[in-house]
Amino acid sequence: MPDEGPARRRPARVAVLISGSGTNMAALLYASRLEGTAYEIVLVASNDPRAPGLRLAQAEGVATFALDHRGMSRPDHDAAMHDAVEASGAEYVALAGYMRVLGSEFVARWKGRLLNVHPSLLPKYRGLHTHRAALEAGDTWAGCSVHLVTDELDAGEVLGQASVAVLPDDDEETLAARVRIAEHQLYPRILNGYVSRPYHAEWLTAQVRERALAQPQSEETVSHGMACFGIVKGKRFAWVSSDHHGDGKTALLVRVSGPDEQAQLIENDPERYYRPAYFGADWIAIRLDLGDTDWEDIDGWLARSWRTVAPRRLTSLIDAADEF
Repeated sequence: MPDEGPARRRPARVAVLISGSGTNMAALLYASRLEGTAYEIVLVASNDPRAPGLRLAQAEGVATFALDHRGMSRPDHDAAMHDAVEASGAEYVALAGYMRVLGSEFVARWKGRLLNVHPSLLPKYRGLHTHRAALEAGDTWAGCSVHLVTDELDAGEVLGQASVAVLPDDDEETLAARVRIAEHQLYPRILNGYVSRPYHAEWLTAQVRERALAQPQSEETVSHGMACFGIVKGKRFAWVSSDHHGDGKTALLVRVSGPDEQAQLIENDPERYYRPAYFGADWIAIRLDLGDTDWEDIDGWLARSWRTVAPRRLTSLIDAADEF
């Protein structure tokens, strides 16, 4: 597994949910042991205590959990699965042949951290019998997709796909076998890249950009090699520092009220906050590459910093709109 980003302090903890043989789980597990992989499997859980994949996980020294869904309501079973996953310390959940639709509450709890591999080139052929559908449609290509899980079946953001040629003499079984090989290649790579994103300067900058440009009449420029954001033809309210002067950090620079607030923030959380070089006491640097960025908090910082430089005509309009 190639290194897909800067080294993180520890691998991301992933729980895998299965219902059967667990071949995709095995692919994820074995890939996790290669140098440079950014995740580890901390739990394999199943809704079927007889699932062969559980025995494999146990033999490989991975913790397992099994709870038969038969005789249980969906909410109760989902809650038990959630509790087991949470107790394992998992930060992400990877569905790997988990043949039970998860309810809205489970999906909401793991929003943005719940992935699935599906045997079609989404948005084609959601649900079951995907290979049959591809063959009946006369497709020349089939394949698989890794996507985020949402309440709508197989409709979440597609994170990656792999295509597989459909041969003239293919049937469902032969096509499924080759698509499964593609799944085993694709899923570990996509999962590895996805859990690494909170440490990638490019992705972090993109998150700031989206939020900064949402501020009224804001624009992006580049200054001193850094992306910066300001009012059109006005002052700047935010910068993104990425390994600036070789410090190895990715941080958001925003305005504060002065040296007292700057000092207090640094004292309260010196790992996250620091005084940016050459910016003085009216700015604070907020680390974005610690893996736990609260983006709602960043939204607040950007809005506040924008307000400190925005013309009164803009802030007055916003204040008036807020009254309604």
